[in-house]
Amino acid sequence: MRARNLFLLTAIALGAGCKGNFSQKTVGNVFRYPIPNKPTTMDPGKVQDGDTIDVIQQVFEGLVGWDDQNHVSPRLATNWDISKDGRTYTFHLRTDAKFSNGHPVTASDFKWCIERNCNPKLHSETVADYLTAIVGATDAINGKQTDIPGLKVVDPHTLQIIIDKPRPYFIGDLTYPDAFVFDRTALPDPTKEMTQASEMIGTGGFKFEKVDVDTMVTMVANDLYYEGRPKLDRIERPYVGDATTRLTMFKTGDVDLVPLELEDAIELKKDPTYSKQLQVFPRAAIWYIGFNLGGIVPQFKDVRVRQAFSLAIDKDNIISNELGGIDERADGILPPPVFGHRDNMPKMKYDPAEAQKLLAECGYPGGKGFPELTMYYRDNRPDIKIVAGAVGQDLKKNLGVTVNFKPTEWGAYLELHDAKKIPFLHMRWSADYLDAQNFLSTLLATTGNENKIYYHNPQFDALCAAADSSQDPNERLKLYAQAEDIVLKELPFIPIYFEKDAELISPRVHGLRTSVFGHLPHTKVSVN
Repeated sequence: MRARNLFLLTAIALGAGCKGNFSQKTVGNVFRYPIPNKPTTMDPGKVQDGDTIDVIQQVFEGLVGWDDQNHVSPRLATNWDISKDGRTYTFHLRTDAKFSNGHPVTASDFKWCIERNCNPKLHSETVADYLTAIVGATDAINGKQTDIPGLKVVDPHTLQIIIDKPRPYFIGDLTYPDAFVFDRTALPDPTKEMTQASEMIGTGGFKFEKVDVDTMVTMVANDLYYEGRPKLDRIERPYVGDATTRLTMFKTGDVDLVPLELEDAIELKKDPTYSKQLQVFPRAAIWYIGFNLGGIVPQFKDVRVRQAFSLAIDKDNIISNELGGIDERADGILPPPVFGHRDNMPKMKYDPAEAQKLLAECGYPGGKGFPELTMYYRDNRPDIKIVAGAVGQDLKKNLGVTVNFKPTEWGAYLELHDAKKIPFLHMRWSADYLDAQNFLSTLLATTGNENKIYYHNPQFDALCAAADSSQDPNERLKLYAQAEDIVLKELPFIPIYFEKDAELISPRVHGLRTSVFGHLPHTKVSVN
């Protein structure tokens, strides 16, 4: 950190949820960028959100990961074989990989870690999404057994994973953190969540130095990293919840990268200096308005109500005027990089007159008698607030429906969402892997672990189930298209836009790699 900015940064940090101290001088290569939402957990077996995954992927790795071409690529597995029936994956592990404490990495470590994450005492919210294809994993998650027979240690550097049926997307499941490996000897009680840096021993390019989710997480280079010590000496990630504060910190040189709210990006595009440091990255993510169909708001069970809401929302105004035209309008569920995405989808109509007619047919002419709604969304994100407000205005203007707003701290929001207690919401789903299954089946099938809105349609479920297990790509595309069409008719949620991230990146930063999932681990980054 520049000494002349120390007082300013301290004042900013104390007012914005960041009480930690940066390095007072930039000694060596130190990469500093803020976390916009307080990290939820540093435990790979429990993490659910992208902001936190961006932190822990520097420390933990799995068998495979993503590269800058959006392909699954080797990490701790040098290569793998898939049996002809599509059910057995044989991974050949690196022989030179070590945990940051010097312990060697073996196939037994992977088996142990996955079995630990599936232990119901850990209360993981993610293993049911990504690991239940493994034979025996569901029984482990349900507490019926601790050993998972679908995980076989062939020898210290060969691991076999056997799944229940062919799943062409399965290799993508293994890129999620609940398939990452960590040193079992560092966990006094493996059924408890990791909370101390001493428990968080991975194989990545960095290792945790200090973990304080209320202030700052710091990492230092792992000298034992198998690809060689990273160029960076340290990574400093302060929690700074306020968007204006984050931008100020970048302008004063106290951070090297900052994620932007789109309203800020619009103004910075006009600035002769900062426009040169502004970059926009397409992401495999959709923002939507969701309805809980479980009865909290009984009116939402009527598809005509949901269709009326969709017709009453002016998405073009939201995207072009409210958000500056950076994001891409969504008329389907699947973002462009995802297998199953269809170009030139029919444009979802904005038709207030038809919306009013539908709502009147439901017994609520001009919104009379319709209950006031409360829309939940994550707090400290101005873009989210802008979209929620615009949707509320459209529903009031076009349907006479009153919407109140409940911005909620991210961790608390996730707890409510996991419990299926949010009646009306604005949120994002970001791809874990580039397959329609990760959106349609995971988010909306009756058995989908991320179906937190009680959507249920047997025909949709059958189409997704058939597509999920088919080994014919063309058949999968056809089935997923039919399933997506059902969703767009029944509208358990309303697509608004496909996300693009705007960031300011200092010219001091070199070697930053990215994908449609976000930035890749910073093993190639330098700052000077």
